[in-house]
Parts: sequence; C-alpha cells; structure tokens
Amino acid sequence: MLLASLTLLRQPLTFVATKWQKLVRIAGNPYRPELYYMRGPGPKWHAKYQASRLNREL
Repeated sequence: MLLASLTLLRQPLTFVATKWQKLVRIAGNPYRPELYYMRGPGPKWHAKYQASRLNREL
C-alpha cells in the first residue's frame, strides 16, 4: 500500500522538480541574447553599398 502511493506520487513530483530546476537554471543565466540583437545595417554599410547600388542603376 505504501509503495503504491509512493509510486503514484513519484511522477508528479518528478515533473515539478524538473520544471523547478529548469526555472532556476534560466533565472540564474545572466546572458540574455534578446538584448543584443542586431538592428540592421549601420551607416558604414549604407555608405559602402549605396555607391555600388547607384553604379548598377546607370
């Protein structure tokens, strides 16, 4: 009887423990790539490729 009830509790407790560990791991990771995403080409890129685009249109 006791063994059966422990077996029934094991799966939900394992699920909760796994989710908790993942949450702690994510919260403890200071790297957040969304803060460093690229916003597009900068002024040097535009200066370089604007000239080549104008030459192609001629």
